[in-house]
Amino acid sequence: MFTAEPADLLKRRPNTVTGTLGLIGSGMIGSALARLAVAAGLDVVLSNSRGPETLADLVTDLGEHARAATPAEAAAAGDLVVATVPLNAYDRLPAAALAGKTVIDTMNYYPERDGRIAELDAGTLTSSALVQRHLADSHVVKAFNNIDFRRLFTGARPAGASDRSALPIAGDDAAAKAHVARLLDALGYDAVDIGVLADSWRSEPGTPVYVTPYMAERPAGMSREEAQRWFFETPGVPVPADRVGELTDTAVRGPAGGSRAAIAGD
Repeated sequence: MFTAEPADLLKRRPNTVTGTLGLIGSGMIGSALARLAVAAGLDVVLSNSRGPETLADLVTDLGEHARAATPAEAAAAGDLVVATVPLNAYDRLPAAALAGKTVIDTMNYYPERDGRIAELDAGTLTSSALVQRHLADSHVVKAFNNIDFRRLFTGARPAGASDRSALPIAGDDAAAKAHVARLLDALGYDAVDIGVLADSWRSEPGTPVYVTPYMAERPAGMSREEAQRWFFETPGVPVPADRVGELTDTAVRGPAGGSRAAIAGD
């Protein structure tokens, strides 16, 4: 599923952050971030809802800089913590263990999976503002929610590379956003600050910057098997910072949840 190319590229440059990345959720996006983090020289502590023993194969694959734990333990261990679970599980994030932490929210609202959430459907809150309300003593930053897990891993490039992509971030705390931007740089991406959590809808499903810009155009007429092979084998398209800025600036807010035709990850 994953190739070694991005890891090799990132190892050729000095890291800009140190410490431990905690992950609550180790699915597609979480696993991709863990691999990029280990390649960048970070330690990672992974967790999921099923227990540390279910992550044994992934931890072995990642090597000595990775270990598995419970969500509360991953929260406590992380200098930065990634919350990458289905949005309908946001209220099970360990708020006490995450107090005082910067929490990276990769979650998107998909009503057909998550069920209807009235405040999101009414547009009174963004999904990240909902998460921030639950994590009242944490600093939530929206990131990594607008790119699929495959392009996230294969698109990582060192700083200054001509084909380096950027990703949008949003948050209410400037210092937390700066910390997350440094992590993005270490993992192989530029960061584009699109505002506070109330503005984070600009990178949600259905917006111009969501998933599609990072993918090549898929040929028509493919079978399901051919489309799956194309998804894993086709390189992504670089999306530089100025293009991310253009796409988010021109976004028009539509119904919450957008379309689930292409999911960035859970």
